[in-house]
Amino acid sequence: MAGKSISIRTRARRRQEGFTLIETLISMVVMTVGLVALLGVFGLAMASTQTSQENAIGKRLANEALEGILTARETANITWGELQNTGSGGIFLAGAQPINNPGVDGIIGTADDAAAGAQRLEMPGPSGVYAGTCPPDNCMNLSNYTRTIAIQQATNGGVPIPTLNIVTITITYTTPQLKIPKNYVLVAHVSQYR
Repeated sequence: MAGKSISIRTRARRRQEGFTLIETLISMVVMTVGLVALLGVFGLAMASTQTSQENAIGKRLANEALEGILTARETANITWGELQNTGSGGIFLAGAQPINNPGVDGIIGTADDAAAGAQRLEMPGPSGVYAGTCPPDNCMNLSNYTRTIAIQQATNGGVPIPTLNIVTITITYTTPQLKIPKNYVLVAHVSQYR
């Protein structure tokens, strides 16, 4: 009976010894890997948040150019033949262009835009109200953005459709954090008919 009580006490002591050093080290390694992965996700989220303003501006600039083209077509300010790039007999400059204000014709992406000067993004100042001048408003220079307007005739199985154009507007910009060019591309089909 005495031998039986010793073995029960020995078993009870073994259960109460706790974790070994190896078990503790393995759990610390697993926790460290998990925390490093979590920190990587936070870093990616921060980078995405910091570039969201540039992405929104790129989208706005592309939509602004397309709306100008559609408005010019709707109001008959330009003919269907002028809704082309300059190399094809139209009025829209080919290639990457700086972001300028619309010129005298009021259409973005044409030759008279350079005379109108660079476009700035104006945000309200400390009062939260637009004053119309910088300062007190916060004005952002858009020199790291370029806009390309490419217009080509649509086709159906290789056969040109004379009353339909494909307008591709590409905004290229760099973000301050990544320093690599990013593109926002907007593609639309524009018909001759209003």
